[in-house]
Amino acid sequence: MTYNRQDHYYMKAKKEGFRARSSYKLIEIQKKYDLIKANDSVLDIGCAPGSWLQFVKQRTKGKILGIDLVSIKPIGGIEFIQGDINDKEIQKKIIQKFNVVLSDIAPKTSGIRERDQYLSFQLSRESFLIAKKALKPNGNFVVKTFQSQETEELVKEIKPYFEFVKRYTPQSTRQGSKEIFIVALGFKTTSSPKLFSSKE
Repeated sequence: MTYNRQDHYYMKAKKEGFRARSSYKLIEIQKKYDLIKANDSVLDIGCAPGSWLQFVKQRTKGKILGIDLVSIKPIGGIEFIQGDINDKEIQKKIIQKFNVVLSDIAPKTSGIRERDQYLSFQLSRESFLIAKKALKPNGNFVVKTFQSQETEELVKEIKPYFEFVKRYTPQSTRQGSKEIFIVALGFKTTSSPKLFSSKE
């Protein structure tokens, strides 16, 4: 399905100084779930080109760290690490203690739907594994994934570790896109299987 790259949100981002239209997805999530508080420390996984970091900086005075395979134009007051989240040495650098972990990460798409979906699942799951180590108690986690048969598997894996877990598709998501966000609030340092529910 074709789409207009210069749509309403693209033009809005240009006008408001955001680096990409994706900033509005995080803005919607923030409005709905009050994800980031005024002094929260935040880790942004897959942060290029930096539009989520720009919004996070507006929301908090806490420490902000971004990581991506590709470099980004510096943003004042924000630390950036260039590297692969699957690299153990990189993980040592980013696994600190944060109030919020965000992941808008996505694979380089090949056009082969099943392959792209599985690669997305792997990256989303790796983001969750990092979040489990990096989050403070009661912390919040948001991860993007391409909707597939693996999505439910990922949601089930995440649920025991949080008080609240919900799938969410922002209105600013491109029409026809298969991406969704998993919003997880209230991190518990250990899982609680007895609280597990397959219901949303």
